[in-house]
Amino acid sequence: MKKFLAAIMVYALVLSFSGLAMAADEAKPAATPAASPAPAASDADDIKWIAKCMEDNKDQGQPAEVVRKYCECMNSKMDDDETLSVTQWEKTHPKERKECDEAAGWK
Repeated sequence: MKKFLAAIMVYALVLSFSGLAMAADEAKPAATPAASPAPAASDADDIKWIAKCMEDNKDQGQPAEVVRKYCECMNSKMDDDETLSVTQWEKTHPKERKECDEAAGWK
């Protein structure tokens, strides 16, 4: 139960950094569950690493949405058994960093 609650708290942190926790624009119709994309983070460990990456990059002058997309992209390129943080891993993987910069719209 503690792991589940911790995962929920980390996921809430990710949402708050990405701006998704804000109220939706009332002019837009609500998405149906079938039309909603699957979350990029597949488990609590991914959510933890993405949240850490977002925290590490929050002062880089990029919108939160760009940072979130970058961190999700980098996390998806890392092996599941990787022990380095995204911030540490990106320093030794310039090709992947460049790909994720472009995918996220990092300027």
